[in-house]
Formats: sequence, C-alpha cells, structure tokens
Amino acid sequence: MENTNYKTIASKIIFEGRAFIGGKYVDAIDGGKFDTINPATEEILCSVAKCNSKDVDLAVKVSRKAFESGVWSKTSPEHRKDILLKFANLLRKHGVENSVLESVDTGKLIGDCINEVANDAPMHFQWYGELIDKVFGKTSSTDPSITSLIVKEPIGVVAGIVPWNFPLMMAVWKMAPALAAGCSIIIKPAEDTPLTAIKVAKIAQEAGLPDGVLNVLPGFGDVGEALGRHNDINAISFTGSTEVGGYLMKYSGESNLKPVGLEMGGKSPFIVLEDAKLTEDLINNSINSAFWNGGQNCSANMRQLVHSKIKDEFLDKVTKKVKALKVGDPLDPSSNMGSMISKKHLSTVDGFIQKGMDEGAKLLLGGVSEKNQKGFYAKPTLFDNLDENMTIAQEEIFGPVLGILTFSDEEEALKIASNSKYGLCASVFTQDINKAFYFAKNLPCGTVSVNTFSEGDIKTPFGGYKQSGSLSRDQGTEALNQYLQTKTIWISHS
Repeated sequence: MENTNYKTIASKIIFEGRAFIGGKYVDAIDGGKFDTINPATEEILCSVAKCNSKDVDLAVKVSRKAFESGVWSKTSPEHRKDILLKFANLLRKHGVENSVLESVDTGKLIGDCINEVANDAPMHFQWYGELIDKVFGKTSSTDPSITSLIVKEPIGVVAGIVPWNFPLMMAVWKMAPALAAGCSIIIKPAEDTPLTAIKVAKIAQEAGLPDGVLNVLPGFGDVGEALGRHNDINAISFTGSTEVGGYLMKYSGESNLKPVGLEMGGKSPFIVLEDAKLTEDLINNSINSAFWNGGQNCSANMRQLVHSKIKDEFLDKVTKKVKALKVGDPLDPSSNMGSMISKKHLSTVDGFIQKGMDEGAKLLLGGVSEKNQKGFYAKPTLFDNLDENMTIAQEEIFGPVLGILTFSDEEEALKIASNSKYGLCASVFTQDINKAFYFAKNLPCGTVSVNTFSEGDIKTPFGGYKQSGSLSRDQGTEALNQYLQTKTIWISHS
C-alpha cells in the first residue's frame, strides 16, 4: 500500500455529484446544488444535486415500476446471484479509485478506506449473492388434507438512509441484502459524504442491475423526511443518530406504518478486569476502540473501565500509545488519524472536551483543537478520573476521546457499564472464562467481544439494545429479514 501514489489517483478523479434515478445521472428537479468538500483540506470537490421531495416522488415511482414489473423482484435466485457476483467483481476492479474517492470526501484514512471500500464492500455483495439461492421456506405439520407453505417474499420498495462515518459500507449494508431479497432500493447518502454511493450506482448498472432497481438521492434532512413519510415506500433501514431514528419512527406512524430498521448511537464500554493481562494486544485494542476512524464510530469504546489495582499500569501504557498517534493527511499511509467530517462536528467534539474539563475529569493529553488550522483535525484526547454520570461518560462524543473510569469489583463494573441509555457493543478483557460468560450474558447490548474489540463480521448480525437500535439487524442472514415479508399459503386438497 505504501508504494501507491494516492494523491496522484486523487488528482485524476472525475467527480460525479448528480442523483442516480432510473439508470441515469440527473440533476435535482428544482436545480438545487450544494458543495461537498474534502474535510482534510477544506477544498471543494464538486457540486452535488440537492434533491427534495419532488425527487423522492420520482425515485419512488421509478422504483415501484421496476419492482412491479418483476425485472428484478421476480427473477430467479440464480439470476440475481449472477448479477451481484458481477457487481462484486467490478467493485474490486475499481477498489483503489473508489477508496481514494471515499478518503477525500470523508477525511478517512486511506488504509481504512482500502479495507472497507476495496475489500469489504465487494465481499458483502458476494456473500449475499451466494446466499440468495440458499434461503428456504418451510412447511408446518397439518392434517393430511391440508398442505401449508410458509414462504418469504420481497417487501417491495425500500429506503436506506446512511451516515457519513462509513458512507459506502453503510450503504452496502443496506443494498446487498435488499437486492438479494429482490427489493428495489433508494439510498439517501449523508450530505457530507455522497460521492461513493453515487458512483457505485453506475457500477451496479454496469454489472447488469436493471434500471430503477437502485436509485441514489443526495440531499439534506428533507429528503430523509420525505422518504420516511412516503406512503409508497414499504420499509426503511436507517443507520445514524438516535435523534433522527426517533423522527423516522414518527414519520412512519404519521404515514403508512412502514417498518423502520434502526441502528443508532452508542456509548460502548471497554472493561478490563483485575485478572486481565495488560499485553500489547490489549493496549492496541484499547487505542483502536477509541481512536479508529477518529472516534467517529457508533461502537467506539470511549468509556474504558479498568480495575483500580491495574489502572496505573494500564494508564501508563495507554498514554504512551496516544502520544505516538500521528494525526495528518488521510492519503498518507503513515497517518494514524485523519480529520473530523466537518467544521461543525469538530466544534461539537471540542465542546464535549471542554465539558469534560468543566465537570472535573482530568485531562492528560489532547484538548480542544487548534484555531485557524487548515482542515478539521481534532487532537487525540485522554481523560482520567471520569465519573460514570459525567456528560462525556453518558453522551456519544463521536470523536477521538478516551476516558478512564475505575471500579473495585465485577458487580461495580457491570453496574457502571450498564448505566447508559445505549446498548450497542461492549468489550471485556479477562482470563477467567466464567467471568467472560457472566459479562457476556449480563451486559445489555447487541454485541459483546471478549479479549478483543470487534463488531463481528459479515456472518454475524449487528445492532443494539435500548436506544441503540430496533429489533432489526444489519449483516448476517438476519439482515434479510428487514427486506422480506412472510406469507402463509394454506391449501385444502380433501
């Protein structure tokens, strides 16, 4: 990777900012546009179509026509599988260029973009493509004069509303299972990061996906609201803030009661029990869980709970690692952290850091960002002496902030870890298998990793408890459930 000149690739990218509707790139109906910028340099990349409810109506009409025609929804599983596998291969072919595009549009590290855009995204389409012809219905036990069939059918036209922190991956988390199920899908990318979703829609068409089955609508919150309220959308899958998730449930209730799949915020704990070995691997997991993607990650483990007897040793090792983090050009493979997504978000992160200091947390490293700097770079920040009820221990910061709390026994650790309105992920470190299972079974969250920081992989469902999510899940075979509905066929043949 180090030998690739990513800046040269970036300089040759032809940016496309128009919406993708009905197999064509089109301007917004009202002609509105907005600029998308590189947050690492503050340079304007291109103008983007500013869609609104009129564009939503058009995209839904096109999606419905494609769905009802059966050009995708009623084709054989083998046909859909073939198209998705071709799509995966084309994404691999364009992987490096798409990764650079994502990096300049987000400020994300190029190494992370290669992993997500060039590797994981095509793998998702391959995985769900290969799953298509392995999904079976079932029969139930009945009287001999009856045959009952329980079958799954695509739910129809769905909308995927995705965030800015993993723009293409979150779009793919929606697209791959929805397309595998036979649905038509409309993707609404975040206004800060629309470019990779727009480009990938054209690549899907090149793979043979019929026009109208995948549409992309860039724009602001009014596009999300129009999708949420639209009476001809059958389901929504959303990844983003808990606040916006609440709005989408409201919009559903005020329209056609469409199901809404939600994956939202988190305040995930990283728990180091007394018997844990403070190895290099454990400390690297601590750093990665807090600073990966600049902390702009819903499963980030900023709340790090450490037993009081090993806290000083843990803090010493973590401090050295945080000091060594290099913040810089996202296209430079030697950088450890890129920029925040926007000036507004950087200000929000700075506000949380100031709040932590004001409430009595001990600032060890970092602090608020430099004034008048070029690019929206935050400082890797380390706090000690957090109280579990401080703002920075309760609210999702979505920035590079690690805070340490201490506990004296396992029950106290479990109580502190559970003291959150969120329930997305948790990490537990221990050498005692009984303690590992005890925490895994009693932590109120959707994913518990033991002796590592992990969200699982494509084969495992991802989602949260409490205000982190709904009953739906992304990834795994469970993701298909958002896009399928169950039908019972009851046949009498007496």
